[in-house]
Amino acid sequence: MKYTYLGKSGLKVSKLCLGTMNFGPETDEQESFRIMDAALDAGVNFFDTANVYGGQGNRGRTEEIIGRWFAQGGGRREKVVLATKVHSNMDDALDGPNMTNGLSAYKIRRHLEGSLRRLNTDHVELYQMHHVDRNVGWDELWEAFQVQINQGKIGYVGASNFAGRDLVKAQYEAKARHHLGLVSEQHKFSLLCRLPELEVLPAAQDQGIGVIAWSPLDGGLLGGNALKASGGSRSTRSQERVDAHRSKLEQFASLCRELGESEANVALAWTLAHPAMTAPIIGPRTLAQFQDTLRVVDIALSDETLKRLDEIFPGPGGEAPKAYAW
Repeated sequence: MKYTYLGKSGLKVSKLCLGTMNFGPETDEQESFRIMDAALDAGVNFFDTANVYGGQGNRGRTEEIIGRWFAQGGGRREKVVLATKVHSNMDDALDGPNMTNGLSAYKIRRHLEGSLRRLNTDHVELYQMHHVDRNVGWDELWEAFQVQINQGKIGYVGASNFAGRDLVKAQYEAKARHHLGLVSEQHKFSLLCRLPELEVLPAAQDQGIGVIAWSPLDGGLLGGNALKASGGSRSTRSQERVDAHRSKLEQFASLCRELGESEANVALAWTLAHPAMTAPIIGPRTLAQFQDTLRVVDIALSDETLKRLDEIFPGPGGEAPKAYAW
């Protein structure tokens, strides 16, 4: 496995991040345990989760599975750089109006306590805002996070789904308080979703924020099976997405055959080629899927291949404002 620093922090993480969203809803507990054990064996030390993962009506279940895996001991917790998130509600009727979607010092404290309990740990290395909340000021946010840092419950603060302006504002306000600020931004980024190249990725790179790509296979569309599945085996919306991108997917499949690599691994390697990228999130449902992904960090895409991928999946034209002005 290869490692890199998480943004401007001194924290080293693997260049593949194990996403756990499927643990519970799609992957049973024992298979989840096998995947996490295999991840550590392969040197993948960066695990991402969220308090709301677990499926409809079972929010928190994924964190509980990870917590029971940690409870087995064997240095599991000590070897993992653990990231979780806060923003959405937890479907708890007892929470009241202050625990609905959003961020506040009150909610951050309460939801962090819940995550730590489910995860069977006293701290997380990275605590991420799952979405921006422009109803809460940075005075409140940075104070709330600093309290948790001082108490040893979180190591670093990250963001997810922030716009470029939000990242810059966060860092500006953090600097005024002599705070390290954000070390990461988790953002949707794939060959089919290149808009972040315009503002978010340049802003993150400029501000020392490591980018973690979520849905790098665009919901499985770039995973290699989209063209193989029969129409009756997928939802109408999924079929419409395949049909809309069929030409691109066919060209992509052809290129991957020439390269002798799977579509999924080429798509993941492409995200890693961007200089702002820390790691793409891989979300295996099975141990076999996880093992197939490990070689991604050793795939070096040539300039010619990158050019052909640009032709198949055109981006916004570069960074703003040069993408649309002089």
